[in-house]
Amino acid sequence: MKNRKQRVELMVDLIKNKCIGSQEELARLLEEAGYTVTQATLSRDLKMLKTTKIPTDRGGYMYILPDSNSLKDKLLARGQLPINANYQSGFISLTFSKNVAVIKTRNGYAAGLAYDIDMSNAPEILGTIPGSDTIIAILREDVSHEKARAIFSRLLPLDQKIPTF
Repeated sequence: MKNRKQRVELMVDLIKNKCIGSQEELARLLEEAGYTVTQATLSRDLKMLKTTKIPTDRGGYMYILPDSNSLKDKLLARGQLPINANYQSGFISLTFSKNVAVIKTRNGYAAGLAYDIDMSNAPEILGTIPGSDTIIAILREDVSHEKARAIFSRLLPLDQKIPTF
């Protein structure tokens, strides 16, 4: 029997690199790697890892792990983390209605992007409300759409839209 630490590390790797939609699928992948686990053990491990199940673009679900990169959070908060063209943000579009910005994303990406926007601590953005594929960002009333677009361009790949499927 292999140890728990190695099993959990493998679980993290599998969840990060594969689209795993059920405990049964994860248990099968673990068994293929030599780890036989009960459903109760798997459930405890998933809870300990703070995994979340999100809907996918294809109508199923997949497990994700919370983003625990504190360095990324610190850089976002200081405005020092530029988003490059290879960034997999899931961003689709940005539109405005008065002091509200509406950001469309691929399904499942809104919460992560909203978190990044909130962590940027831009004083012009009062806060965000994410859904599964839409973010509502409330802007200060005196912020123009041009100014807001400039702020969002530091956080979102505005010039590179992702096609919807």
